[in-house]
Amino acid sequence: MPEPKKPAGFTKKPQSQTGTVGGKVEFVVEVDKPNVKVKWQKDGKDLIAGPKYTIKAEGKKHTLTINHLAKQDDSVYIAVVGTVKEKFELQIKEAEKSAEPETAAATKAPAEEQSRSELPEDDTAPADAHQNLTGLFIEKPETTSALIGSSLCLVAKVDSSNLQKKPTIKWFKGKWMDLSSKAGKVYQFKEQYDSKSKIYTYEMKIAKVDKTIAGGYRCEVTSKDQFDSVAFDITVEASVEESNLLTTFKRTAAAGEDAGELDFSGLLKKREVKVQETPKEEVDVWEILKNAKPCDYEKIAFQYGITDLRGMLKRLKKKKRVEKKSEAFAKRLESAYQVDKGGKIRMAIELAGHNMDVKWLKNGKEIRPSARTKNGVELTREDSLKYRIKKSGKKHMLIINDASKEDAGRYKIATNGGESEADLIVEDKVLEVLQSFADLTLKAQEQAVFKCEVSDEKVTGKWLKNGIEVKPSKRIHITHKGRFHKLVIDDITPDDEADYTFIPDGYALSISAKLNFLEIKIDYVPRQEPPKIHLDCTGSVVSQNTIVVVAGNKVRLDADASGEPPPTITWYKTDQVLTDVEGRLRIETKNNISSLVLEGALREDEAKYSILVQNPAGEDKATIFIKVVDVPDPPENVKIIGIGEDWCTAGWDIPKYDGGQPITGYLLERKKKTSMRWMKLNFEPLQETTFTATRMIEGCLYEMRVFAVNGIGISQPSASSRTFMPLAVPGEPSHLCVEDVTDTTTTLKWRMPEKIGAGGVDGYLIEYCKEGSNEWIAANTELVERLGFTVKNLPTGEKINFRVRAVNIAGKSEPAILSQSVTIREIVQHPKIWVPRQLRHTFIRRVGQQINLVIPFQGKPRPVVTWLKDGQPLDTKQVSTRNSEVDTILFIRSAERSHSGKYELSVQIENLIDKATIKIQVVDKPGPPESLKIVDVWGFNASIEWTPPKDTGNTEITGYTIQKADKKTMEWFTVYEHNRKPHCTISDLIMGNEYYFRVFSENICGLSDSPRTSKNTAYIQKDSKIYNPSPFKEHDFSHAPKFTQPLLDRSIIAGYTAKLSCSVRGCPKPKIIWMKNKMAIIDDPKFLMHHNQGVLTLQIRKPSSFDGGMYTCKAINDLGEDEVECKLEVRVPQ
Repeated sequence: MPEPKKPAGFTKKPQSQTGTVGGKVEFVVEVDKPNVKVKWQKDGKDLIAGPKYTIKAEGKKHTLTINHLAKQDDSVYIAVVGTVKEKFELQIKEAEKSAEPETAAATKAPAEEQSRSELPEDDTAPADAHQNLTGLFIEKPETTSALIGSSLCLVAKVDSSNLQKKPTIKWFKGKWMDLSSKAGKVYQFKEQYDSKSKIYTYEMKIAKVDKTIAGGYRCEVTSKDQFDSVAFDITVEASVEESNLLTTFKRTAAAGEDAGELDFSGLLKKREVKVQETPKEEVDVWEILKNAKPCDYEKIAFQYGITDLRGMLKRLKKKKRVEKKSEAFAKRLESAYQVDKGGKIRMAIELAGHNMDVKWLKNGKEIRPSARTKNGVELTREDSLKYRIKKSGKKHMLIINDASKEDAGRYKIATNGGESEADLIVEDKVLEVLQSFADLTLKAQEQAVFKCEVSDEKVTGKWLKNGIEVKPSKRIHITHKGRFHKLVIDDITPDDEADYTFIPDGYALSISAKLNFLEIKIDYVPRQEPPKIHLDCTGSVVSQNTIVVVAGNKVRLDADASGEPPPTITWYKTDQVLTDVEGRLRIETKNNISSLVLEGALREDEAKYSILVQNPAGEDKATIFIKVVDVPDPPENVKIIGIGEDWCTAGWDIPKYDGGQPITGYLLERKKKTSMRWMKLNFEPLQETTFTATRMIEGCLYEMRVFAVNGIGISQPSASSRTFMPLAVPGEPSHLCVEDVTDTTTTLKWRMPEKIGAGGVDGYLIEYCKEGSNEWIAANTELVERLGFTVKNLPTGEKINFRVRAVNIAGKSEPAILSQSVTIREIVQHPKIWVPRQLRHTFIRRVGQQINLVIPFQGKPRPVVTWLKDGQPLDTKQVSTRNSEVDTILFIRSAERSHSGKYELSVQIENLIDKATIKIQVVDKPGPPESLKIVDVWGFNASIEWTPPKDTGNTEITGYTIQKADKKTMEWFTVYEHNRKPHCTISDLIMGNEYYFRVFSENICGLSDSPRTSKNTAYIQKDSKIYNPSPFKEHDFSHAPKFTQPLLDRSIIAGYTAKLSCSVRGCPKPKIIWMKNKMAIIDDPKFLMHHNQGVLTLQIRKPSSFDGGMYTCKAINDLGEDEVECKLEVRVPQ
């Protein structure tokens, strides 16, 4: 992608200057690119080359010369290149006057000065000056001079003891250039403050003085309403240097004493263009112009140095002309009109009245567009469009298209009430040279290019060589593209040395430059020089003879051998000559440079490389060792050396090959066995060869791998470790206690560990040791799965410590140890029956169900267990019992009602006994109720009653279920369920039907198997079909007013409309009265009242603090009245 073009800019900026009236000044700028157009402007308008302004362009140098200076030239000018603008100032001073009296000097003023005094003055107002001038400076910068290349420092000091604010200082060059924007390498500013003397010291330092530094400067200091200023000048003098003929012969390069080509341009003399000053005659130009013909205006203006022709014509228009007064014209023609050749001009007048005859005349001859004639000659249709006469009401206009020199003259418009005249001046277009060409000094076989740019792209021209027209040939090329004209001479010879001129056709203008031919003669003396090697290589040079290259990269050794005659170059790898010109390791030769190229360096390319250069004058040799560095080999033997609940520890061996660089660390990754995604475990290289990984999931299978890191990069991953699973040993068993002790055994029991983990518990290991000993003996050879164990064969009377461990695949848990030792000896324990909670109350079972009661007890030695029923021994055919050392079981396979009763259990050890009583109740369904009868029938209702059943099922009756059936269908429908009383009333019977009723009794076993049905029926008789309605009585809705929603206290903000609302009910409609502080609100526009469907609203528009208070709403009708009130607070915002 091509680089974007950099916009043109200034390398040398224009400097402000001061000139005297009648003299001339020259402004010079230099740009950073040749053939760049520079525009010069004054008051926003472009300056055009002519007698007043001389504009030149020589390569990168552009010059503006202002001739015949006058007061009107005192202004600000602008140099423009592309989008860059630079301002500079021209100050005009009066020329020094002689000692003659002022009156005599005034009479001898030049005609040119007198003529310029009448031209329009510059209407730009001077900058406002400070009114309060005070002496703030205690030391001022003074006028000084400096040599080119030296440094300069200017100092100003200000006393701030009487100042209220810190003074501000500004440095200016000329009138307008603020040097603070130019601070940098050239201008440097410094400020210091002495707190004791309260003096500010300001310095402006110019690091390196050149010609652009010269000029007038100004230093201004301000502090609130105080101001002081001082002006000074800096002059620049050239340094005196010795010069001789040898310094004239410069070389074009600065690399060495003999580098570059000779440049003899210093011997050429610069041609100076002499400008002849116009003689100053004491004449009145304006009087001459007033009396001259319009066709002579241009000639007179150039003769006396007036270049602003348009301004001159405007000035002439303002001159009063003696014309006959006429009331026929409301607006007359201007005194004179000016138009460029080929342009368009309009002459317009306005008549005082309508319907007046008008004639247009040119030089006394009438213009008749309708007859299509001009000066008696018939025009073509195309030419007839040149003159157009338009009329719009009182306005008349003559339009001339494509003006030519023939159209110049005096034009007149005549009417029956008078006439008006005007002069028309047609000027030639001014051709502007936008880019010129400069002198050239060239050597043989070089190309000469002369290129210029003019303002009109249609202009053609010719090239002259010493006054003779140049003809194109094979060596000479002449081109014209748009505004550019170019002359190119190839392979110049001494005959081409001449003055070359470009002359535009039709314009009195020429551009010239000289072509100088430079002939150089150099005697060649052959010489011999021993060869010398100049190496240039790619790679990291770690020492004078060693190059380090990363594997896979490219190495290039460029050997440039100097010597006369040119030497031969030979490359060696170790002791083997390298001759291949193709392949990965090859020799390339280009432009007398031999290169050793190594593509994609490998480990085997690491060797010693030599280069040998030879010629008849000698030889030179150089040796370079190429070291190939690479990433290390992967680590080896990755293994898991430790596993925990959520962690593991991995270890590995260092790589066999470190890549030629020391190992800086290791990186680890892990993944689940079922996943393909590896997760990094560390981001900074690890120095050790072991690592503990955490935050793993217990019970999940993992793999790990390791990378080695050195200064080149990261190795390939190692082989994955064997699959492993993080597992934790279970927690210690809980609640370990002694359940039983005999003369030789101890029974222990415990609960499962609180923390088991993914590995579970495979079993328990029981150990014991004698008190005072650390030798633990395993009591079981195989793991015990249940939560209890009896340790046997213990020595009687010894004190023994016990502990229990939980074991799984991850190992043994921490032991659960009894808090104190156990003495191995039989213990006498009082008998005690532990009756279960459900047997402490009556134990109820249905007929046919199974009864199985387990009742634990304690006691040592083993107690005697006895069962009794109602004080009698049990019938073993109906009831079974089974006894053990710790409990007894009562079992009945199928319960019957006869099994109900009180069962007494007794546990006895010798004279010690404990008893417990258990009540067992066997229940069944009840029988049907007795004596069901219909007591009464009325309307659609019937009342029935009954007596409880004789068989209640060995439990209480919980309720009754009543059903009815129509005699016709005998379909039974449930009327009531769970009726507690032995009677009920049945409603919603159908008229004309006859009903039967039946009742089921209910207990905890359910409904009785059979119901009790009524013997008689209940008949619902039909009533009369004639309906006798009761007389209608209208409801009286009248009632006194009553507020259903009261008024609420409110707090509002002043200025915001508020509403108070309530609701009232009353019949007839009550009258509503609103009151403020017990005063009725009547016809007040600030308050708006609404009454809609009983909802009352009072709207207060933009309340103020005076609208606060107690508001009351009263409702009144014939039956009474009611009122509600509220408090309104109006807050004024702060």
